[in-house]
Amino acid sequence: MEKIKYFFEKHAFGVCTYIGDKFGISVSRIRLYFIYTSFITMGSPIIFYLVAAFWINLRKYIRSNKTIWDL
Repeated sequence: MEKIKYFFEKHAFGVCTYIGDKFGISVSRIRLYFIYTSFITMGSPIIFYLVAAFWINLRKYIRSNKTIWDL
């Protein structure tokens, strides 16, 4: 079970981890927040999650290209 959890945490978008690190909140609480609010509001936080995932991956891509050009 731990291998599966590690796989998804490593290869998922990392939105909850990013938010948790940024604000100092437990990652498990943020994940529960997304799950509960998704059920209550019929899935609207999923849109926020996908936008945040796109934004985080875009920032990683831009930062990685800047280091290539600086060499």
